[in-house]
Amino acid sequence: MWDKVGPKNWRRALLLQPDNFTPPVRTPWGGRRTIDVLKAGAGLEVHGPVGEAWELSVEPDFPSRLVDGPTLDEVLRADAALLGREAALGSTALLVKLVDAADDLSVQIHPADSDPHLAADESGKPEAWYIIDVEPGAGLYLGFRDGVSRHDIEVAIANEGKVDTLMSFVPVSPGDVFLIEPGTPHAIGKGVLLLEPQRVSPGKRGITYRYWDWNRKYDSKGRLSPNGQPRELHRERALDVTHWEGPRGDALLERVCHRAGSAPIEAPASLDVLVSETGPLRSEVFFLQRLAGSGALELDADDRLRSLTVLDGSLELRDGETVLKLPRGQTAALPACLGPLHIELDASHAMLCTLA
Repeated sequence: MWDKVGPKNWRRALLLQPDNFTPPVRTPWGGRRTIDVLKAGAGLEVHGPVGEAWELSVEPDFPSRLVDGPTLDEVLRADAALLGREAALGSTALLVKLVDAADDLSVQIHPADSDPHLAADESGKPEAWYIIDVEPGAGLYLGFRDGVSRHDIEVAIANEGKVDTLMSFVPVSPGDVFLIEPGTPHAIGKGVLLLEPQRVSPGKRGITYRYWDWNRKYDSKGRLSPNGQPRELHRERALDVTHWEGPRGDALLERVCHRAGSAPIEAPASLDVLVSETGPLRSEVFFLQRLAGSGALELDADDRLRSLTVLDGSLELRDGETVLKLPRGQTAALPACLGPLHIELDASHAMLCTLA
C-alpha cells in the first residue's frame, strides 16, 4: 500500500492521471477537443463528449489520482511539507480544469466565501479563464449590460426569454485571460476551449448558481430532447448574490481581462507572468504564468503547491537526478517543498497555476 512507503517518496513532481473527466450528463454542452486534440497522445478510449477534465483536484466528487499511486488529496494530507503555506488547510484549495464548450454553458454565478447562506460543506469559487482555442466568432458572456436590472432578469427568466441578450458578449482569442470574480454573471460561449483555475476550500464543493440554461431540455443521458427535463436552476440565489452595483461592459472588461496573445511556441523559451498581485492582470487570488517556446528555463522554488499543464508540445522537469517528462494534455502537481527546477521545453505551451 502507498501509505507504507512513506510520505518522503512523494516529495517530487507528481504526475497526475490524464482521464479525470466529468460524465456527459453533468456537462451536456461538452465537446471532443480535450480528447481528440489536447490528450490525443495519451491513448485514452473515451466515447461521447467531455465537457470538463479536472486536471488537479482534491474535491471528493472528482479527485485527481497520481499515475503511480493514490489520490492527490491522500498524498497531500500525509505530508504537510507538500503544501507549504497551505499546510493549515490540510490539503490544497487549488482546482484546475480544462473546459471544452461545444455548446453554450448556462448563465451562472458564484458566491463569495463569506456568503452567509453557504452550508458547512460548501465553498465560494473565484476562478480564472485562460483561452486555449476558439472557433470563429466564439466568445464569453460576461456581466449584464448597462441599465439591466434585477427585474429585467426576473421577467426574462419567467417568460422563457433570452437572457443572453441582456449580457455583454466578449469575443475572445487564444492567450486571453479573465478573472471571474464572485458576484459576476457569466457563461462560456460555444466554441471556446479554456483552462480554468479555481479556488475551492479543501473538502468542500465549489458552489455555482444557474440563472438560466437557454430553455434547453435533456434526456436522462444528458442529450438534448424536447421531451426531456430542464437542468436545475437556482434563480433566487443567483439573483441574490449578483453584484448589481459593480462595473459592467468596458469598465468590467478593463478590470478583469488581459489579452496576452498566442503563446510564442516557435520562439526561445520564455516564462511570462499573466496574473499576479502586481499585474499585468491583478489578482489577490491567483498567480498564473505561461511557459512557451523551446530551450531551458529555471523555475524558482515556491512555498505553494503549483499545477503545471502542458497545452502544446512537451517538456521535461529536472529536479536533481530526477527527470519527469510531461507530454501535451498532461498535468503535474509541483509540491511546495521542491527546490528550483530545471525545465527543458520542446515547442511547448504550458500554464503554471498557483494560488496567491
